[in-house]
Amino acid sequence: MSTPFPFTAVVGQDDLRLALLLNAVSPAVGGVLVRGEKGTAKSTAVRALSALMPVVDVVSGCRFSCDPAAPDPACPDGPHGPGASESRPARMVELPVGASEDRLVGALDIERALAEGVKAFEPGLLADAHRGILYVDEVNLLHDHLVDLLLDAAAMGASYVEREGVSVRHAARFLLVGTMNPEEGELRPQLLDRFGLTVEVAASREPDQRVEVVRRRLAHDDDPEAFAARWADEEAAVRARIVAARALLPSVRLGDGALRQIAATCAAFEVDGMRADIVMARTATALAAWAGRTEVLAEDVRQAALLALPHRRRRNPFDAPGLDEDKLDETLEEFGGQDTDQGDDDPDPGPDGPGGGGRPAPDEGPAGGDTAARPESGEGGEPQASGAGEQSPVRAAEPFRTKTLSVPGLGEGAAGRRSRARTEHGRTTGSRRPRGALTKLHLAATVRAAAPHQRARGRSGPGLVVRRDDLRQATREGREGNLVLFVVDASGSMAARQRMGAVKGAVLSLLLDAYQRRDKVGLVTFRGSAAEVALPPTSSVDAAAARLESLPTGGRTPLAAGLLRAHEVLRVERLRDAARRPLVVLVTDGRATDGGAARSAPGRGGGRATGGTEPVALAGRAARLFAADGIASVVVDCETGPVRLGLAGRLAGELAGTAVTLDELRADSIAGLVREVQGDRRAA
Repeated sequence: MSTPFPFTAVVGQDDLRLALLLNAVSPAVGGVLVRGEKGTAKSTAVRALSALMPVVDVVSGCRFSCDPAAPDPACPDGPHGPGASESRPARMVELPVGASEDRLVGALDIERALAEGVKAFEPGLLADAHRGILYVDEVNLLHDHLVDLLLDAAAMGASYVEREGVSVRHAARFLLVGTMNPEEGELRPQLLDRFGLTVEVAASREPDQRVEVVRRRLAHDDDPEAFAARWADEEAAVRARIVAARALLPSVRLGDGALRQIAATCAAFEVDGMRADIVMARTATALAAWAGRTEVLAEDVRQAALLALPHRRRRNPFDAPGLDEDKLDETLEEFGGQDTDQGDDDPDPGPDGPGGGGRPAPDEGPAGGDTAARPESGEGGEPQASGAGEQSPVRAAEPFRTKTLSVPGLGEGAAGRRSRARTEHGRTTGSRRPRGALTKLHLAATVRAAAPHQRARGRSGPGLVVRRDDLRQATREGREGNLVLFVVDASGSMAARQRMGAVKGAVLSLLLDAYQRRDKVGLVTFRGSAAEVALPPTSSVDAAAARLESLPTGGRTPLAAGLLRAHEVLRVERLRDAARRPLVVLVTDGRATDGGAARSAPGRGGGRATGGTEPVALAGRAARLFAADGIASVVVDCETGPVRLGLAGRLAGELAGTAVTLDELRADSIAGLVREVQGDRRAA
């Protein structure tokens, strides 16, 4: 077994370490969601925490880690009477992104349940994590139904497994830690709220600190045992401090003044519901215990707010988590009371231990000190300008609510909320023989398959004699997520500010819908003499919104290049995820004044056409590639004015799609049209 990196050797990341330690002191805080860019020690810190957790006493032989002092009366391995017990380290269980529901919550042996009437239960990861740590790396990529099960168990402290009338319950209390890179997509707001604390992490921009990070990482990789031995004393000190804080926690007093500050802070920042108040109270109490105090001070309330409220401030998917610290200080000062003196003279609120500092270092903030540098890579940004007459980016119009866009037929893509698909969850539509392990039993079909063979199998009692060949898997129909690829004309013909603002507002509205329906999105733009992939297909719709907002306009119109680049994006994506079906939304007035990039190698340069019919003809040929591949598409016609050429309508015909004018881009009309274009034939 490899030696983990010591928790106390992690450089910086004070808020991350503090949030983890507070949950180790008081698991009732509700877990931690760690958000941040890749390579910022998120996983390292979480895995290192397990070595600091106090040992746990368990009933010998119990697969569910029952406490011998208070065994679970409903334990499937129980009842437990007085008997042997043992001590072991607290477990850290990792939940893989691709785990099945049975792997998470456990599995029942349906064959034995039907034939023998016994509950043969194989525990899952929730049982393994009881009284320990459950770690989910890339929690934003976990299927929604698994996240729901996970957070329900964390909230109730128990896991329930229901299979065809057979029910098993077991205790499942654990420290839940999730990590995620926001660039790969966001969690739904209601799921964000279920995590007690959230921490934003970023790599330090301070050279000396970065040097120390590299030095320690190399030393650990060269000799893990020797490196761990160097930090053994610090690890033991923190472990002892956790034990002491746990013992002190019941004695900590949360006065009325602190409670007023907590309530006033949550009200001032307009967080939804009451969970934030409760989490703040528990966090402030844990902070006091961690500092060795029995009284909650205003500084504890302030630090609790910084950890518990930022992710609850999101009002739409494109809002970045954050908190106005000046407003926080004003609220705490206004509602400060005699129970919550600021405690400026307190010599030690906890800065001497790992994570005890509380406040983030100036170079460790969520923005990482380089927000002004985005959008990155110059994609869609002004440095990419290639033609004269470029205009600065136009702000998007106010987004509106859209109806469902869906792709025809029955897919088999990733679970989502858009188009019809065969899925593991949804309404039952039939049955089949299982391929591999049985996951969803179709009881009626199983009984029908077994019934004709009962006499031949020598059935003599009331039980049904069931063989493996009799079992039938339920086939279910639910919804899948799709790939929505936006292809946006950013040329000079689209540069009218009012027109481009309306176009951006429409695309932003569809991005909001894509977020809610768990789609992947991509953005291709074209102007000047070439097209570029402003955003490769991703689950991060807020990244798409940021690129859209900063999109400049100007130059000629290489429509064919834009279509060819979009077709190439879909071809590559099909190789990566063949089951995810695409929907192309082309936003253009249909004009084509440059065809050079389409005539040469894809993506770069080429001789420029001087207008006329050649670029239009090239665009038509490119559009027919989509029709030949059966790719669903819709053209948003942005042509305005009294004289219209109708080029977008012709292009839609080449695509085997349908065009809609810019004037029709209203909430009901645009989404309703797209649904009609895609031929959503729902079952009655």
